[in-house]
Amino acid sequence: MVAAARAQQHWWFVVIAAAALLMVTMGARQSLGLFVSPLNTATGLGIVSISFALAVGQFIWGAIQPIAGAAADRYGPGRVLAVGVLTMAAGLAATPFIDSGFGLTIALGFLMAAGAGAASFSVLIGATAQRVPVSARGTASGVINAGGSFGQFVFAPLAQKLIGLSGVLGLLWLALLSLAALPLAWLLRRSPEAAAAQQAASAADGGLRKAVAGALRDRSYLLLHAGFCTCGFHIAFLVTHLPGEVALCGLPASVAGWSLALIGLANIAGCLAAGYWVNRYRSKMVLFWMYASRAALVLVYLAAPKTELTFYLFAIGLGFTWLATVPPTAAVVGKLFGTRYLATLFGLTLLSHQIGGFFGAWLGGIAVVEQGSYLWMWYADALLAAAAALFNLPIREAKVVRTAPA
Repeated sequence: MVAAARAQQHWWFVVIAAAALLMVTMGARQSLGLFVSPLNTATGLGIVSISFALAVGQFIWGAIQPIAGAAADRYGPGRVLAVGVLTMAAGLAATPFIDSGFGLTIALGFLMAAGAGAASFSVLIGATAQRVPVSARGTASGVINAGGSFGQFVFAPLAQKLIGLSGVLGLLWLALLSLAALPLAWLLRRSPEAAAAQQAASAADGGLRKAVAGALRDRSYLLLHAGFCTCGFHIAFLVTHLPGEVALCGLPASVAGWSLALIGLANIAGCLAAGYWVNRYRSKMVLFWMYASRAALVLVYLAAPKTELTFYLFAIGLGFTWLATVPPTAAVVGKLFGTRYLATLFGLTLLSHQIGGFFGAWLGGIAVVEQGSYLWMWYADALLAAAAALFNLPIREAKVVRTAPA
């Protein structure tokens, strides 16, 4: 109890370390779409093969989340995060030397994606939730996600610059930069006192298997999965194919790099706002308005002239909710089931997110090859965003009780 109280006194230090680690892993991962054209030029594998490798990566990034979360719940987050960083760096470093679709799928689709997933939301949010006071969890989650968004803001133009200097070999530099996150994994390790307390709690509550089985029978949890799945479709389609959309509109590649950077910058504000809103409003309503705004913005984009200004404004608008769906989604999971197995149960929602991500990345590549444009993908994106908004309305969630400041 004394160790837990001491940890909560310094919760901000843990949150900053988690945000910094997510900045590196998400920054590198969300910049991969910029390498689609250079990889195609260097390997001649074709857009569909490269899109498939990245689509597999979208799925694997989600599939590893509950596994990494369960490992962190059992063995502590420090080891899981360190292994994730090393695996991600290995996948990035191997990619420039691969000349087959299968090899690319292994390097980017499995190694890089699995490593980035193991050092991502489920483990980081689970690691911090048990060290942060209940009243500050929404804020903490928002700050962590803002770190991931800042990584996208920094890494997207950096990756574009590295591509201009060395083509696909820029991935080697991304691998080296990723290794800078290793000391942060050590800072997020679990104390022996906390490990002993969690083992005792597991014996008392029936363990992880019982918690997962109960969650999968919960209607609200399944509706949350459905909405998050469509969110994954939206984000993966954009992060993979926005550079291709920019090229089809006859604009320079730098527009794609800066658009992705602006998405990350806008999402810093969005994540911080989401953390604030989660503390004041029901999370399901926060999710409803986020998804509804995406549907509206896509329709506005389709009707607008395709200029540089349009892409930048579109990026800022969408960027505000880009990763900002994570704090309210994690908050709903925490309210439904508590924080003991949050890393695992939130990891399962991320798996659903990335199943949608697989189809968003893969189908985007098929659409542009078969039809010469992404038009029908944009229509599907708007429709699914509207559906995601509606999925959240029936979720069972109590109203937020606001306490007066002391």
